[in-house]
Amino acid sequence: MKVLDERVVERARQSGIDALVYAPHFTRLPEIRERAERFSTEDVTVVPAREVFTGDWGNRRHLLAVGLDDPVPDFITFEAALAEFDRQGAAVLVPHPEFMNVSLTRAEAGAYRDRIDAVEAYNAKLFGRQNDRGRRIAEAFDLPTFGSSYAHLHGTVGTAWTEFEDDVRGEEALVTALKERRSRTVVRRRDPATRLRRLVEFAHLGYENSWGKLDRLLLSGMEATHPRHIAYDGRFDDVAVY
Repeated sequence: MKVLDERVVERARQSGIDALVYAPHFTRLPEIRERAERFSTEDVTVVPAREVFTGDWGNRRHLLAVGLDDPVPDFITFEAALAEFDRQGAAVLVPHPEFMNVSLTRAEAGAYRDRIDAVEAYNAKLFGRQNDRGRRIAEAFDLPTFGSSYAHLHGTVGTAWTEFEDDVRGEEALVTALKERRSRTVVRRRDPATRLRRLVEFAHLGYENSWGKLDRLLLSGMEATHPRHIAYDGRFDDVAVY
């Protein structure tokens, strides 16, 4: 999910979810970790993660990394991102496959299947045909699946989750479960309120990819996760696409 506060954690608790993966866009790992620790409770553990935008704006390939120790910027090459995830031993997940121009294609998922730990088979923001593609890709390449609310808005939290047979409450336990491909079930709600929230989330997506994108490109200056930001000390200059 992309949003985090007390309301989010309470919604998760009420839904019976005991671990939330928090991966906001354009936010550096130290800040994500600080917020995850601040909002974790006895009932709900918030696990920090990064959804990295690889490639340029016109040809983005999103990768969700869980278990990072060192920050990884956006807008670096796909191979460079995978190499950094490998170096850190992070679990690598494919969110919303084949969705618009921001996702791995079927061919790419197949080519990199040995370096992918799971493919998203249900995303509460998307519709049936779009989610079916994810399931078919996972089946074609014998990859584990996961489901998520992918919540950008509070109300979507708790509409979908991944249920493991083992206890995966903490970050290390979750990374291990993902990398070892442990048994899990994708759970989702099907009530009318959930369908309405999907429409609201999709409308929000339209804002993000219109005015929100223009704001980031033209008005906001250099993002905190830009590879040439001073925080990265030049480590990614040779693999930056901007």
